[in-house]
Amino acid sequence: QVPVGTEIEGMNILGLVLFALVLGVALKKLGQEGEDLIRFFNSFNEATMVLVSWIMWYVPIGIMFLVGSKIVEMEDLVLLVTSLGKYIFASVLGHFIHGGIILPLIYFAATRQNPYHSDFPFSVPRCFVFDFSLFSVSSSATLPSMIKCIEENNGVDKRIS
Repeated sequence: QVPVGTEIEGMNILGLVLFALVLGVALKKLGQEGEDLIRFFNSFNEATMVLVSWIMWYVPIGIMFLVGSKIVEMEDLVLLVTSLGKYIFASVLGHFIHGGIILPLIYFAATRQNPYHSDFPFSVPRCFVFDFSLFSVSSSATLPSMIKCIEENNGVDKRIS
């Protein structure tokens, strides 16, 4: 039998990324004429980052009420506390392994410098703590704060971040 493709519901992310890449290359090829649109997209990106940062200040309040309502509905509070403790322990252990072993190994492989004597790993802990404590479920919610931290604390160029 010949396999037949089926159409899948949802957004075509790969097509969107490819279009964005091709549009960026085309705008750069236009030279000065494309600079106006590039400035527009940069301004739009900055405005979106400001909106996301505003939203991030109010999301913890909403999450607190959502979690609070679920806690009130629970019958066995001991089960909740032990399950939550196991989750927090596993999550913190995973973050320590990732941040203390994996990321320094990648840093060493890329720069051939001792990651523990560098300023880089110690310049973003506030971002890691903030991102872990509030938005451990969604990486897209933590992206604006991480971008801000690496640009301000580490001097990473905006084009790279």
